[in-house]
Amino acid sequence: MPSTHPLALHDTASSRLVQALRGHRPEVTPVWFMRQAGRSLPEYRALRATGGSMLDACLDPAMASEITLQPVRRHGVDAAVFFSDIVVPLKLVGLEVEIVAGRGPVFTEPVRTAAQIADLVRIDPALITERGEEVAAAVARTTELLADESALRGEPIPLIGFAGAPFTLAAYLVEGGPSKDHLGARSLIHSDPAAWHDLTAWLAEVTGRFLALQVQAGASAGQLFDSWAGALAPADYRRAVLPASAAALEPVRALELPGAPEGVPLIHFGVGTGEILADMASIGVDALGVDYRVPLDVAAERVGGASDLTLQGNLDPAMLFAPAEAREAAVHAALETGRAARAHVFNLGHGVPMDTDPDVLTDLVRTVHDWRAR
Repeated sequence: MPSTHPLALHDTASSRLVQALRGHRPEVTPVWFMRQAGRSLPEYRALRATGGSMLDACLDPAMASEITLQPVRRHGVDAAVFFSDIVVPLKLVGLEVEIVAGRGPVFTEPVRTAAQIADLVRIDPALITERGEEVAAAVARTTELLADESALRGEPIPLIGFAGAPFTLAAYLVEGGPSKDHLGARSLIHSDPAAWHDLTAWLAEVTGRFLALQVQAGASAGQLFDSWAGALAPADYRRAVLPASAAALEPVRALELPGAPEGVPLIHFGVGTGEILADMASIGVDALGVDYRVPLDVAAERVGGASDLTLQGNLDPAMLFAPAEAREAAVHAALETGRAARAHVFNLGHGVPMDTDPDVLTDLVRTVHDWRAR
C-alpha cells in the first residue's frame, strides 16, 4: 500500500467528480464519457498503429497511461477513466481471449457445461494480484501524470477504475464472444442454477480483485459495468445476478486506504436496465449510471427519489451526430432532469461511438461546464 492515496496526496477528494459522487453538488457539473479513452481520437489510432493487440496495449503501462490521458488533455473532462477492458482480469488468470476488431472479446474455449465451470472455478482469483503488476504500474503512472495535469488546470483530476460485472463477463464466457440476446447465459441460469452460481461467484471475486487492484494503485472512484444486464427479466436479475454484483464490490470496500478513510465512491451502470434500476441501486453504491432510455428524473423516481444516490448520465450517443442546436438542447434537458437527484455527473447513456467527431465531445464538455441551474 502507498503511504497515502491520491484522494489525499493529490486532493482528488475535492474534485468535482468525487464531490458529486459523494452527494455534494458542485457549482459546475462534472462530466466524463464512457469509452472516452481511445476509439474516437486520432492520437489514439496513431499510437495503436505502432503495433500490438488491444490487450497488449492494456497491459503496457506506458501506452495504457498515455491513452488514458489523451481525452483529458483534448476535451477537458473532469476525470480520466482507466484504459483497459473488462476481459483483462480473465486474461490475467490464464484464459485465452482476444479482442477481435469489429466484434469484441472472443474466447478460444467457451465455458458452457457444469464440468467446464468446475474446472474454471478451480483457478485461484488471487492470480489477479500476482499477475497484475502491469495494471498497477499503469494506474500509478497515470495518477502521477494526472497530478501534473491537475497543476496545469488548477483543479484535481481523479482517475476512475472500472471492471465488468459478473453477468456480463459470464455472458461472454458462455457464448464464447458477443451475442445479440445472451441466450446461452440466460438458459444456464435456469438449466443449471448451481453451476451458474459457481460461475458468477468466481467471476465476482476475479473482477472484484481487478477493480480493487486499480483502487489500491491510485484510482479515486470505481465503476462496475453490467453492459448486458438489461437482457434479463427483473426476477432473474434479482435472484441470479444481483448477489454476485454486490459481491464484486466487496474487495474494494475491504481496502484500507491510508489518508482516505472514506474509501472510494462506487458507480453501478448497466444498459437497458430501466426496469431494474432500483435493484441496481440496492447494493449500496454511491451513484447509479442511467442509460439514455430513461430520463434522469424518471430514474430518480424509480429508485425512491434518489435522496441518497447520485445519478450519472445520460445523453443519447446518437445526439453526438445531431445538429449543434439539437445537441445543446438535449444536454440542457439532461442537466435539468439531473436536478432530481442529490447530485449529478454528466455522461453519455452508453459509450462514445468510434466515429464521433472529437471536436463535438470537446464542445459538449464546454456546454456542460457553462450550464448553470436556473
